[in-house]
Amino acid sequence: MDGFSQDNLLGIGGFGSVYERILDQGERVVAVKLLNLQSRAVSKSFIAESLVYESGCIQMRTKLRSGGFKELNFLERLNIAIDVACALDYLHRYVLEPIVHCDLKPTNILLDNEMTGHGGDFGMARLLPVATDIDTSANQSSSIVIRGTTGYAAPEYGIGSEVSTSGDVYSYGILLLEMFTQKRPTNSMFGNSLTLHNYVNIALLEQVASIVDPTLFRGGETGETY
Repeated sequence: MDGFSQDNLLGIGGFGSVYERILDQGERVVAVKLLNLQSRAVSKSFIAESLVYESGCIQMRTKLRSGGFKELNFLERLNIAIDVACALDYLHRYVLEPIVHCDLKPTNILLDNEMTGHGGDFGMARLLPVATDIDTSANQSSSIVIRGTTGYAAPEYGIGSEVSTSGDVYSYGILLLEMFTQKRPTNSMFGNSLTLHNYVNIALLEQVASIVDPTLFRGGETGETY
């Protein structure tokens, strides 16, 4: 049971906790989700999610329990961002019914041995009828629980709007800002009218270098924290 100790804990979700495990005498690193059997929706979660992820998530790759990007250089971050964009494009446009992930964030991005980014944790994902994709959701209310994670979830979800592919795109935008600024949307510096989006927008034209993660300019050395 040492593999499920607090030291190996990567994250806690609504249906269970995710742990880093090393298999085959250290040859393989995986992320394993330990389901909470007390949850009424655990059987649904079991069907929706893969329980073992090859090579783990970004947290495991960088050995940062906060899910940071400090040990990834600019090109690696850019390639991961492109990989995630391609994955979302496939889910939204190239399946029979569009799939909305509903919880896109750094800890739900998995990396393989080639540092290719993959979407993970589909426990909140929803299928969208084609006729209601993207544009028809803005004014619809919903009695379901709010989807997503604070800071990454689309604002309209907070007032009960139906999930949509545009909600995933919003979360992806926040993910991009976090990847290159090394600032979480829930950082204590944000509040009231200042958000991660506004923080970047204000500096974008003339002061962008002042908000970019400084480790990108120092070859991956540890810089400021979240």
